[in-house]
Amino acid sequence: MSLQGRTSPQAGASTPQARAATGRRTNVRWMLFVLLLVLVTVNYVDRGSISVALPLVQQEFGLSPQLTGLLLSAFFWTYALMQVPVGWLIDRFGPRKVLTASCVGWGAATAASGLTGGFLTMFLARMGIGVAEAGVMPAGGKLNAIWMHPKERGRGATILDAGAPLGAGVGGILISGLIALFGGWRTSFLIAGLATALLGLAVWWYVLDHPRQHRSVNDAEAEYIEASHRAEDEEAAAAGATTRRALLPYLKFRSFWAMCLGWLGFNGVFYGLLTWGPLYLSQAKHFKLASIGWSTFAIFGAGFVGELLGGLLADRLRAKGHGANAVMRSLLGISSAIVTLGLVGVTIVGSPLAAVALLSAVLFFLRWVGLFWSVPAILGGRTNAGVLGGAMNLAGNIAGMVTPIAVGFIVGATHGYTGALLYFVASAVIMGVAVLALDYRKRLPV
Repeated sequence: MSLQGRTSPQAGASTPQARAATGRRTNVRWMLFVLLLVLVTVNYVDRGSISVALPLVQQEFGLSPQLTGLLLSAFFWTYALMQVPVGWLIDRFGPRKVLTASCVGWGAATAASGLTGGFLTMFLARMGIGVAEAGVMPAGGKLNAIWMHPKERGRGATILDAGAPLGAGVGGILISGLIALFGGWRTSFLIAGLATALLGLAVWWYVLDHPRQHRSVNDAEAEYIEASHRAEDEEAAAAGATTRRALLPYLKFRSFWAMCLGWLGFNGVFYGLLTWGPLYLSQAKHFKLASIGWSTFAIFGAGFVGELLGGLLADRLRAKGHGANAVMRSLLGISSAIVTLGLVGVTIVGSPLAAVALLSAVLFFLRWVGLFWSVPAILGGRTNAGVLGGAMNLAGNIAGMVTPIAVGFIVGATHGYTGALLYFVASAVIMGVAVLALDYRKRLPV
């Protein structure tokens, strides 16, 4: 159902204060995406907390590299398998309910992971976090389709996705600081879990499924968004697109598979560095816990800055009249090439500081691919953005399942990290081919 169809009295209800100034539009959509940035940041603090604490967890539980890789993959098994079902739930019941439930659920599971007594219970807790967190990114993609003007979706996508490197960077300092403060890793997990559950209250209060439902959105902002959606709907109808919710019809299109493979390659690099990066710094570069925290912050902080700049650059180029394919293929093609060369460089340099600098450059350009969170709305429209976002994230998190295990076996077999870094290089090549094959211009005729 299109946005303009949701004009029931309840959905259109408004306060005089919110609707009075119709001349100058409000900017609630940007505040909403700032809250989503905070949400995804906390998401990745919780998700990456085990990686920062891993040297201590590995020692306490007596884990081999192979078991360590299996533990790091536990989250991704359930997270990946839930993507398509949760995408359907988002399209059916709306992103607000799914986001709120996700916050409470993953906060509880994160706190529970601090109470585990060994490999099996920690593995189950990590699987629980994966189930609960599954709806966050597809819901964000759906909100980008509903709340953002098409000319703003590049920034919307990258603001949403920038929480990933920011959370990984902040989490490195935060979790290592809490471990140092309380003398162990368990309390840090309990605190992070409680904070996440409380964040769910803010999501329920501020995030609504449609602009007309929000008390702070005035008529000018609502009409600005709705007018762009009407134009999209007319273009989609002219192209023969329907509002069918099924995923199966999309499987025959090259752009669908390019979207999925691009996100798979991207996450092969990102999740590899997120899960094994701190242990690489500890074992290969001999960093202490505090140095790991600050180095992780530098590496992933560069990714945060790069992602925001990539989104801004994409929208500005589009505003100047450059076509969608020219903008996206140029930016993401350059990104893929630099990421590939940077990872090759990490295998060569011996200096720890040089490795951190190169990895920071890799993350800066890698996170430009966060623009992919605008792709589900491009290919599927607002109605199917949730299920397409779920399919894309399923593909990406297949890399999340495979990569930690593969790296664990590579490190265990070779007693080094060169092979793991070459695995990341191969993932970057897959990403590069896919981003150039995708057609970013129009909705698929489904």
